Amino acid sequence: MALKLLKAVWFLSMAVSLVALLYVYASLPQEVVVQDDSDARISISNEAFFYGVMIFIAITNVTVFIIGKIFKTQEDLRTWFYLLIASLNLFFIVAINFISLYNSAERFDFDRIAFVIYGSVGVVVLASVAWPIYILLRRTNSKLLV
Repeated sequence: MALKLLKAVWFLSMAVSLVALLYVYASLPQEVVVQDDSDARISISNEAFFYGVMIFIAITNVTVFIIGKIFKTQEDLRTWFYLLIASLNLFFIVAINFISLYNSAERFDFDRIAFVIYGSVGVVVLASVAWPIYILLRRTNSKLLV
């Protein structure tokens, strides 16, 4: 049941991340600033940004199918992996929108959106740590039952 639910969440997050990328691409300037230090400013064309992010999202989401084929019998691992990739898709959505906001002509206050950015990173970290904790708890409970 959890596997089917997380498959749906993963698919929805993948679709939303691709829609967000298309929406952001339409509003990006010709040169997209991806890093802005006091020493150097790194910018790429909006097409390179779009295709680079598209390929990165596609490769990340294809790993779901690879893990599903390799670990057919381990439903718990596949369920966790769907959760992990869905959380990565959430991070991609936030990051894409942040880059769009940074490259827009609008003024923004980083303090107002910092919790969203750090929150999405926190969700990825929690999803990453969930599997080792689950394995540890499962081993501990199996030792207690024996």
